[in-house]
Amino acid sequence: MKRIVVSAALLATAVGAQAADLPAKAPFYKAPVAAQVYDWTGFYFGANAGVGLGRSLSQFGVPNGAVSFAERSRFGAAGAVGGGQIGYNWQFNNVVLGVEADLQGSGIEDNRSCELYCQPTSPGLFARFDQKLDWFGTVRGRIGLASGPVLSYVTGGFAYGGVRTSVTEFLPRAVSPTSTGFGDTRTGWTIGGGVEAALGGNWTGKLEYLYLDLGTQSGALPFAALPGQFISSDIREHIFRAGVNYRIGGSGSTASMPTANWTGLYIGGNAGSGTAIDKSAAPVVTAGGVFMYDEAFNLSPAGYLGGIQIGYNWQAANWVFGLETDIQGSTQKDNACQFLCTTAPPLESIAYEQRLPWFGTARGRVGYTVGSSLFYATGGLAYGEVRTHIATTLFAAPTNVEFSHTSTGWTLGAGIESPFELFGLLGKNWTAKTEYLYVDLGSSSDSNLLFGSYWKFDTHVQEHIFRAGLNYHFNNPVVARY
Repeated sequence: MKRIVVSAALLATAVGAQAADLPAKAPFYKAPVAAQVYDWTGFYFGANAGVGLGRSLSQFGVPNGAVSFAERSRFGAAGAVGGGQIGYNWQFNNVVLGVEADLQGSGIEDNRSCELYCQPTSPGLFARFDQKLDWFGTVRGRIGLASGPVLSYVTGGFAYGGVRTSVTEFLPRAVSPTSTGFGDTRTGWTIGGGVEAALGGNWTGKLEYLYLDLGTQSGALPFAALPGQFISSDIREHIFRAGVNYRIGGSGSTASMPTANWTGLYIGGNAGSGTAIDKSAAPVVTAGGVFMYDEAFNLSPAGYLGGIQIGYNWQAANWVFGLETDIQGSTQKDNACQFLCTTAPPLESIAYEQRLPWFGTARGRVGYTVGSSLFYATGGLAYGEVRTHIATTLFAAPTNVEFSHTSTGWTLGAGIESPFELFGLLGKNWTAKTEYLYVDLGSSSDSNLLFGSYWKFDTHVQEHIFRAGLNYHFNNPVVARY
């Protein structure tokens, strides 16, 4: 929770803590034009779309007799989200207060987690899980700082949504696989932040992150073959989305605003948070080639990140083309996944810890500048280190193994960048950006001999990054662009 609050506060301050609009004769613009003061006050409505990640810590087990066991893991759900929002803003000098409600359809689901004998060709003893967030909504307050047509804000309030969880099992005492499940409408809270900027006319565009906490969903699993089973999940969601709003009321237009000049070299720093959904599996066969079991699960390293970037832009009218490279340190880690954790001796367990200590990208950028704001898409090469530590206690014989890979892959994302003054303390060459990146570092496979068995670990690393940054432009931008 501390990481979520710090990231939201960082977003509000690093991207847009600008207390005064840029002066009419700021060097970042062409010849001054008599521009109407931008006013965010008024009613608005719009639509949004993006991606959501479920990072739900779960427990599954049987609390009775000599066969008692408990499994502790994460449901690493992922999927598209989309919906609509409606709200109202009040502006007081540079401070903007608002209320907003939204309703979203969701495809956030984990339907691949499976324990024990989960081989797809000839299923044996197994428990397969499916958890899905079908829809959700929020009612939130917003508070932000406006720099003319750019608004940076934090937001938080009430959240609700529909969650379904089901389990399919096949046990030796059963004739065929059986399924059961439950679902309910859950309530909780949300916090996040974003940046919104004028697109022209009454339209604005925004980039936003929300963290949702929908409490804990628990239920009994009435399987006759092994009575007393239960499952419990903490429902935690990370939402990354872009949207457009149509404003009714307020004043100001980007039509009379001069176009910013983005040409030249820049350098800067950034900070934010990252969450990964790494599809993983652990097949085991005996030394003689006899299949033992194959568990499928998701590891979800999450944490802070920070680093530096350097780039160069070329501008043609309102179009901006650029190259950028960055290097990041990261605290992303997941150590919550444990399997085969019996409560009666001999203790049997397999615990996974996965970390992403650093990564970097080399990307192209293409964007369109509207007044003082640059809206851009970006993509290219990604690389980084992935470390996995596995601790096993099987048949009372503890073993620890660790694998490390420097992997390459690709990245794709989008962002908003605009001038930044910080109460007039910084010069006109500074800009602030808010950015989302999807990073795919590909798949890796490792193996090890384990008690006369051939054990493998496979993982596919997929990260979602939300970060804010500052850039200093060396071009002393004074050239008018038309």
